Amino acid sequence: MTDINITLKDALGRFSDNLATKGKSINTIVAYKGDINQLINFLKTQHQLDTVASIQATHIDSFKKDLQKNNYTAKSISRKLNSIKNFFSFLKLENVIEKDPSTEIKHPKYENELPKILKPIEYRSLRDACRNDSRATAIVELMLQAGLRIKEIENFKLDNVKENEIIIEPYESHSGRTVPLNNSAKLAIKRYLDEGRFESSSKNVFVTKTGRHLLARNIRSLLNRYFQKADIQDVKVNDLRNTFIVYQLKSGVPIDIVSQIVGHKRISTTEKYLELIDTKEESKGIKLKEL
Repeated sequence: MTDINITLKDALGRFSDNLATKGKSINTIVAYKGDINQLINFLKTQHQLDTVASIQATHIDSFKKDLQKNNYTAKSISRKLNSIKNFFSFLKLENVIEKDPSTEIKHPKYENELPKILKPIEYRSLRDACRNDSRATAIVELMLQAGLRIKEIENFKLDNVKENEIIIEPYESHSGRTVPLNNSAKLAIKRYLDEGRFESSSKNVFVTKTGRHLLARNIRSLLNRYFQKADIQDVKVNDLRNTFIVYQLKSGVPIDIVSQIVGHKRISTTEKYLELIDTKEESKGIKLKEL
């Protein structure tokens, strides 16, 4: 017998418990919950829906389209849909729902296409576009000069800002690490904290105008706005991080050092960026190139 009144949050709790019972790792469970919570929040804010029985394929499809609109990669969207499909498949097996609304949703087609690497004129134009926004400038510099992921910027805590480096705490399936900062990144963070950060009790570095924690989707929207202002075409937020990786490898920084700084689990992931490099400078040790 189906339970038409169960909320999505409660259903997610059951799903999470089931994953734990099956012996799934904490990181895997956290990743699933993150994807499904993103769907739940979207359904609540955009469609005013919070019960399992009220969800139809059209609602999930609108979530997929919203991800595409916000420049999520096809690969990232496919991963989120996989989490959602597993969630609703579980609910169907448990007789919580009669019909699985996710079966009608198709994964986006994608190839492992090469990322866009910004040219110097492009990242300088981006800096110029956001020069009066210290928060956006600090975010750009952390991705472009330190190779941070957008989720790491969302999670970035005030206590993790050190004099010449920052601490990235472990999250989901990613390990923690220490990331060195060059002068541009240090100055951008200092300027934001001294002049641009809105009053807030949040422990997070980046906050909204009302002092709330700045979420990844807000960061993505912010940067996309400045990409448009700078007239940079066909660029995704993560391409700032990709640009950091390629320029460091091109300047001769050892690949194992670059891999460690950006938090790749396997050096083979970093090696894929080598095909984007035409000429490589002679190794100059571990000193990072300032962009």
